[in-house]
Amino acid sequence: MMANRLLFLILLGVASGLILGGMLPETGRAVQFLGELFLGALLVLVVPLVMASMIVGVSSLGDVRKLGPLGGRTILYFFSTTAIAVVIGLTLVTIVQPGTVTTEEPQPPPKQLVAKPPTIGELARGLLVSLIPTHLFAAMVNAEMLPLIVFSLAFGAVLTTLGKGGRVVIRFFEGVNQGMMGIVRLLMWAAPVGIGALIAGRLGEAGGFSGFWPELARLGSYAVVVVLGLLIHGALVLPTILRFLGRQPIAVYARNMNTALITAFSTSSSSATLPMTMEGVIERNGRSPRVASFVLPLGATINMNGTALYEAVAAVFIAQAYGVNLDAVQLLVVFLTATVAAVGAAGIPEAGLVTMVIVLQAVNLPLEGVSLILVIDWFLDRCRTAVNVWGDAVGVAVMDRLENREPASIAQSTKGSGE
Repeated sequence: MMANRLLFLILLGVASGLILGGMLPETGRAVQFLGELFLGALLVLVVPLVMASMIVGVSSLGDVRKLGPLGGRTILYFFSTTAIAVVIGLTLVTIVQPGTVTTEEPQPPPKQLVAKPPTIGELARGLLVSLIPTHLFAAMVNAEMLPLIVFSLAFGAVLTTLGKGGRVVIRFFEGVNQGMMGIVRLLMWAAPVGIGALIAGRLGEAGGFSGFWPELARLGSYAVVVVLGLLIHGALVLPTILRFLGRQPIAVYARNMNTALITAFSTSSSSATLPMTMEGVIERNGRSPRVASFVLPLGATINMNGTALYEAVAAVFIAQAYGVNLDAVQLLVVFLTATVAAVGAAGIPEAGLVTMVIVLQAVNLPLEGVSLILVIDWFLDRCRTAVNVWGDAVGVAVMDRLENREPASIAQSTKGSGE
């Protein structure tokens, strides 16, 4: 009920922003500061949210020295499928180029972008060097996310090996993570006003509806690219993995997950869908409760195939909209950042907007570019969440087969036919 109410308010905010900025451009520009306040509030949360969520996510695995084959395989599966999703997204957005400016006079890049980008060799060396922070707090102040991600993953892994002392520190970060999640949930109630103001301001800067049509055309192309990428990953890649690695009949397995997938689309929350996912995987599809109870909670935290694909496409789309050409190494940075940043995208509605900042900052793109995609994000958020949940369910089938070394039969009960 709360999620539906929030969705209604966000849609109302989007509609209000469109009407206000489109019909009254000056008023739209006047209220833009409210959207900037909302965006600033998101930026404040990025560093503590990502660091805490990654430390907690790694520590939830238990002692990393005792993970055994199941833990290692699960993590490898999650990162592999997420990387595949990002590659699909980058390929599509590079070929289609939905953000290409269609007006006669190209939009100049923002001032903060580097006029003369460094060479590929310099970027490659800089990327490797930047993975290790020379000063942790300086990296936090400057929001240098890649070194913070590397540090958080290493720190969380080490904490799991320290016994009682490590558990005290882990509990502290669990509290920090819960606090950040609480702030995000509260901030989402300000999202209708913030999103509406950003859209109104964007339309106002374009001169109303008459000057915004080219951006609407780009936005439609962007949405098509994201949905197409999610369809390729969710309807082709993951079913192929399910059939050949999980040895499960695709149609039956998917039908038995229909309740979870519909819930994921309706709530746009992997965490809220977790009970439905557990029921579908264990009761309907007959997977091992031991494997499912390990893979699914972990997947709801760090396995975000759809979110990673969306963030990669959105970053390149924003670059194209601003007339910025990303070279091969910068695309590699987007690939790495989107793959790893998705781990920090907690399974709550609109959390992808928070981690989107990480990807944009990694290649020095303007953060206000987020306003380009907010009109359609409420719908894409639901699509990518469904793919996230589907990826978790497929992961259970694969891990279950690898653990048992033989395909267990799917539960053929009356529940197995769906509702």
